Amino acid sequence: MRKTQRITTCLLAGTAAAALLLTGCTSDAKSDGKGEVTVVGTGEVQGTPDVMNASVGIEATAKDVSGAVSAMNDRANAMIDALGAAGVAKEDIKTSELSIQPEYSTPGQAGGTSTISGYRATNTVRIVVRDLSKASEILDKAVKAGGDNARLGSISFDIKDDTELLKQARERAFNDAKSRAEQYAQLSGESLGSVITISEVGGNTPSPSPLLQEKSAAADFAVEPGQQTVSFQVTVKWSLN
Repeated sequence: MRKTQRITTCLLAGTAAAALLLTGCTSDAKSDGKGEVTVVGTGEVQGTPDVMNASVGIEATAKDVSGAVSAMNDRANAMIDALGAAGVAKEDIKTSELSIQPEYSTPGQAGGTSTISGYRATNTVRIVVRDLSKASEILDKAVKAGGDNARLGSISFDIKDDTELLKQARERAFNDAKSRAEQYAQLSGESLGSVITISEVGGNTPSPSPLLQEKSAAADFAVEPGQQTVSFQVTVKWSLN
């Protein structure tokens, strides 16, 4: 009886030791994980703008508010009619700002009081030109129709559909990230493994600075859209073998 009890005890002890040994091997395997490398790649592609945004302001002054507003409306309507005749769609013409401000006379002597001498009415119209071959002609007709007090506030260009450009920039960004990761793997004496995660930082189509600001009515505008850079960034994590 004692022998049987002793053998059973030894078997239990041996089983526990084996289990402990196996558990230790599993833990070592988990702690011996692969290395990782995380890099940020950037891709850029240039495209030609195909849309122009411009703002044209109309001013008119008069002794009273109604006179200033009436004169301003006449010039604004003339300009809008000219834009339509030049091929700008009605939905691409929008009033962006209206204002009426009093104008003051200069005091005749020191310490005198300024008095209202009249009113200035301003109407700023935003236009979108979708045929850039007509851009110069459209701007010329707009400011001429507005009269001597017409003001060209700003011009900027845009790419209507940058989907394909973003796709190309995204591909370049990933290839850039992979090239960097391969270099880091080589420097560390490893080889690049599989992708673990991909995270988009985002894409950007920057708007250029306005080409013209506060120019009075003139003829023969020279408009050059130039190029725009579409950029994209991506963060990629690889395993190292």
